[in-house]
Amino acid sequence: MRTAYSVETVRTAERELMARLPEGALMQRAAAGLAAACADVLGRVYGSRVVLLVGSGDNGGDALYAGARLARRGAGVTALLLTPERAHPGGLAALRRAGGRVRAAHGGSGGDGMDGHDRAEGGEGAHRAGLTHPADAAAGAAVSAGAAAEELIARADLVVDGVVGIGGKGGLRPEAVPLAAAAERSRAAVVAVDLPSGVDVDTGEVHGTALRADLTVTFGAHKPGLLIDPAREYAGSVRLVGIGLELPAEPELEALQHADVARLLPVPRAESDKYRRGVVGVAAGSARYPGAAVLAVAGALRGGAGAVRYVGPAGQAVIARFPETLVSDRGPKHAGRVQAWVVGPGAGDDAATVGEVLAADVPVLIDADGLRLAEAAAVRARRAPTLMTPHAGEAAALLGVEREEVEGGRLAAVRELAGRYGATVLLKGSTTLIADAAGGPVRVNPTGTSWLATAGSGDVLSGLAGSLLAAGLPPVDAASAAAYLHGLAGRLAATGAPVGAQDVAEAITRAWRDVVRG
Repeated sequence: MRTAYSVETVRTAERELMARLPEGALMQRAAAGLAAACADVLGRVYGSRVVLLVGSGDNGGDALYAGARLARRGAGVTALLLTPERAHPGGLAALRRAGGRVRAAHGGSGGDGMDGHDRAEGGEGAHRAGLTHPADAAAGAAVSAGAAAEELIARADLVVDGVVGIGGKGGLRPEAVPLAAAAERSRAAVVAVDLPSGVDVDTGEVHGTALRADLTVTFGAHKPGLLIDPAREYAGSVRLVGIGLELPAEPELEALQHADVARLLPVPRAESDKYRRGVVGVAAGSARYPGAAVLAVAGALRGGAGAVRYVGPAGQAVIARFPETLVSDRGPKHAGRVQAWVVGPGAGDDAATVGEVLAADVPVLIDADGLRLAEAAAVRARRAPTLMTPHAGEAAALLGVEREEVEGGRLAAVRELAGRYGATVLLKGSTTLIADAAGGPVRVNPTGTSWLATAGSGDVLSGLAGSLLAAGLPPVDAASAAAYLHGLAGRLAATGAPVGAQDVAEAITRAWRDVVRG
């Protein structure tokens, strides 16, 4: 299982570790891991051109010490200092000793932070010669230094982003934006130090400009923003470097892997029959949307329950596609015993059926139209577990905010929904999150593909998760396992080409088999 911890937790663990280590030892561990990752990206270190974008503080220090290690292996390393007067002194000294060069990224006050031969031309000397006004000289120096910095980036093989550390908030400052743009224009690989500069590492939010990386080398623990969009999109691949932190047992986020999901999936015993394996009820579809019922049943049949009962107006369509389904037209109360219900996909305006299902004393999954039709008070009043599965637009409607607010702050949105409704919430999207009303770690689904953004895909997921609920999984586990299998099925079905929801449903069995085989 991959875990992620908040900045506060990581900093506390770092302080505790630094108190037991010689001064600077922790930074050297981080720098060694960073340098090794950079060397892997470069392939051949000797003769390569490396540019370090260096901000103030320890993040910049990590970059400088890693740059020194690369310079000792024959790389041509240049550090561009965004705030020369605040650059890490030990890191600067190490880089210079290794033969690296230091420049100011802009033509401001370089102080003693720049090498003499790297100072921007056109400044004080030109003024002494009477060629220009001091203000013009300063402006010319700034333009010259900025252009030189961008030219260095354009010619680099590798750019190391050490601009902002885990304590940074908001987007990049204006003086760093041209450097980020130059890095994106260049052909250089970009390696971020601990996180891509400009993202909110605790929430995954991005407010303003951020520097997009090909690889992020993070230290001690994953941070939430590296697993949650939109920040995750900026991180590229993520490589974790262990530095010896002792972290709490309960993380901020969890991301299940194959082995974790395999342990959750139900396996029939020798004495099992279809009723002991669990029966899931599906109340879905309408005259306008009969396909939603068919797709929800398709997912449910592949989710581990022993039988599927369907209730609704699309019975003929369901039985024609899946003759093993137990179809009823008498409503949820009279459909027969079930261990869990799925309600809402394609339901239209059938509030009565939604209300009837919510009154049942079994776990209930609410999706699609059911989310709009379910009364919040009725959901909160339920004694049996409830699982809600909105996408960003539906979540925004439930929270009374714009869709963009949910998409930009997914972690806050899923927690708010879970607390407001007293339910487990699976928030679908580019990063699918699962939160429980009781708190605890939020789960992040690591599988999926953009090809899953297709009509009916969510109906398949609902049926699959409902089936796992009926098989006896707690809502958080049912949602996590369903999202994982659904995402993996999407990958298997797509293989780089468009797919429909039926293709995804049919690939669930392959995904299940892939997971249990490891």
